[in-house]
Amino acid sequence: MAKTAALRIRIEPKLHKEFLAACKAQDVPASQVLREFMKQFVSANQQTPQLDFFQQARHTRVD
Repeated sequence: MAKTAALRIRIEPKLHKEFLAACKAQDVPASQVLREFMKQFVSANQQTPQLDFFQQARHTRVD
């Protein structure tokens, strides 16, 4: 898949330095780590309409 979008975020300099160091220690590009995290996050948080319906039904009280 072509990579044509960019994301700019602001983080603390210390976190940035530590993240880059951890990526370097694992010999993996920081962008690859972030893309993989984003894919996992999206996958874990996607809800189908059917699943959403059942979750709502579970939390709806029927007396």
